[in-house]
Order: sequence, then structure tokens, then C-alpha cells
Amino acid sequence: MSERSYTPVEVPQHILDRLKKLPVATVWHTVHLYAGVPFPFMENVRPCTPGQPMAARARTLRYLPPRPDLQTEVQIGENSPEYLAMARCGPGDVLVCDVMGDARPCIFGDVKALQLKMNNADGVVTDGGIRDLDIMVQEEYGLIIYARERTPLGGVPHAIPAEENVDVQCGGALVRPGDVLVGDNDGVVVVPSWFAEECAELTEVHEEAETMIKERILAEGVIPGKYYPPGPETYEKVRAARTSARK
Repeated sequence: MSERSYTPVEVPQHILDRLKKLPVATVWHTVHLYAGVPFPFMENVRPCTPGQPMAARARTLRYLPPRPDLQTEVQIGENSPEYLAMARCGPGDVLVCDVMGDARPCIFGDVKALQLKMNNADGVVTDGGIRDLDIMVQEEYGLIIYARERTPLGGVPHAIPAEENVDVQCGGALVRPGDVLVGDNDGVVVVPSWFAEECAELTEVHEEAETMIKERILAEGVIPGKYYPPGPETYEKVRAARTSARK
């Protein structure tokens, strides 16, 4: 077996499209088991626009507690870290905001989020608060949004955007620029960019194996434990069927 490469890659749209069709629960299982990531799931990061599955590349923004010297360096209008981070976001990208798990501050509201709307970004994920959500939905910003809480508050005095395009944490999960965030109504899982294509393949195989098992359970009227969880034989059948379908 060849040694795995951990070199980050730019994940193409066709891989994102495959991941978007897969349930977060199974993606979590795949990343945890096969990629060796102990905490790929974002704790307490909830869907604010439910019913919209997401699979998008992460563009990152880190917030820090305010202090006069830091504020002088980073609160510089259109060249501030938040606008630089949003400028990196386009179709297939999601802005990931690390607010240290603090639900009190909001990252931004509808006015600043216009940059993401104009860039046709996929969405926003934060372990902090989000405000003006109703406006963004009513005015059709087209953003998929996950946050810890909704809030009417601003960021100060709790947090200000300080660094962009750096490694961050969000909900206790490491997010590196270019990683893929997969989300549904269960929450968000982080897929390392170097594992994204393999994750799609492994998760698809697992889902097809479960479908095969469910059909067999219903056909025979037996207890699920007779065939579940899937074993090597079931996986072999699924892979053989996939190989045959590709020919």
C-alpha cells in the first residue's frame, strides 16, 4: 500500500458535487475511520438555512478578542481581513469564521455579506453568531449558512476579524484553507482536501452497501443485525457492481 500524501489540493467541482449528495453522518464515519481525523465534526454549529446540502471549499477567517493595537492593524476598511477573506470566495467556496466558539458576537450581517452574494459564494460557516438572517433569506443572497446561534449583537466588544487564509478551528474541528466542508441538517464535517476524492468514493460505496442491506432486510423480513453493519462480502458486491457500471 502506497504512503498517503498529505499535500493540500484544489478540490474540483465534480468532487464537490459527489460529496453534496452524501449524508454528513456517513462522511463523518469515513473521515474518522479512513483519514485518521479524530474530530472532523463541528460541535454546536447548526444549520440556519435547513434543507440545503453543502459541499464547498473552505476559505478561512480568524477572529480574536479586540485590543487597541490589533484594531489599528486590522480595522482598515476594504483591506481588512474580513473583506480579503470574502474576496477569495466564489462558486464552490464557503467562508469559515473562527470566533472561538463564542455565540455572543456576530461575524457580520446583511451589508457585509453582500460581497459573498456578489461573488456567488456557496455560504458561511461559523462557531459564533449570525445576524440579519431573515434579510439575507428574503433578499435571496443564496447563501447556505451554519452558525452556533442567531444574534442581534455586533462583534465588538467580543471579537474582531484578525487573520485570513490561515488554519483555524471551527466548532472544535481543524479547518485548513481548501478543505471541504460537507453539511446537511445534521451539521458540518471537515474533509481534508487531500482526502476529498477518496472520501467521496468510500462514502458512496458505504451508502450503496447500506441500501443493499436495507433491501435485503425488507425482502426477508429479518432483524437488521443479521446483515448490518456491512461486511467485506457486501462491499465486494458493491464495488463489483460499480466497476461493471463504469464499463
